[in-house]
Amino acid sequence: MASTLMATTSILLCSGLAAVISSTYSIKKPLDDALFGAHGEFMVSLKYVTLLLIFLFAFLCYSLSIRFVNQVNFLINTPCCGHDGSPVTPQYVCDLLEKGFFLNTVGNRLFYAALPLLLWIFGPVLVPLSSLAMVPILYNLDTVCEKGKSGFGVEAEETDEANMGV
Repeated sequence: MASTLMATTSILLCSGLAAVISSTYSIKKPLDDALFGAHGEFMVSLKYVTLLLIFLFAFLCYSLSIRFVNQVNFLINTPCCGHDGSPVTPQYVCDLLEKGFFLNTVGNRLFYAALPLLLWIFGPVLVPLSSLAMVPILYNLDTVCEKGKSGFGVEAEETDEANMGV
């Protein structure tokens, strides 16, 4: 479900960027190129095309992720290979599921990487600021809490006892 939503969002953003790229509307040059970055026609085109390519690759990853997860949904209920020589084994289904989750993660990473590049359109100052803000967010998404700790740093036993009314 999440991959479908993100794929739809990616292709919608691609369509919007393609409309902006193909339009004849010219962006007004800011007062100072040193602070806001170069806004020449080549740089603006480079920014939009880079964003378009990232969103297209994210869409591709999400679409393939949906394909693999749907295939797993069908194959997970098939009987294990026995003497009939069926290629569907639990390991094969597991590998397909891992591919689907990996492609979903790659799509998410591409989508997250597009945020600083989207801000690059408005100038170079926002790019490092948004990148620095994304590092702790992505770190928290990538790491798992230590064993015995809940997400808030409270011991798991204390939380369980509090929930049980002990």
